[in-house]
Amino acid sequence: MKKITSKRFTIIIEDLVRTKNLTYLEAVCYYCEQNGLETNAVTKWISPTIKEKIQYDAEALNYLPKTTQLPV
Repeated sequence: MKKITSKRFTIIIEDLVRTKNLTYLEAVCYYCEQNGLETNAVTKWISPTIKEKIQYDAEALNYLPKTTQLPV
């Protein structure tokens, strides 16, 4: 197995979201499950972009209160 970096982890998660139709949170959990890792073991690899996408998904699913956004 190749050494995991934040960049490589981001690519893997983006690929899982696209190919398996998962949310970002589900993709991280799926990756951990498939690789025998605890979710807290991958926090160091989660980029700010992935964190934002996880937060957006969590807000959309009402897991987190919605943050205020400017209208676009």
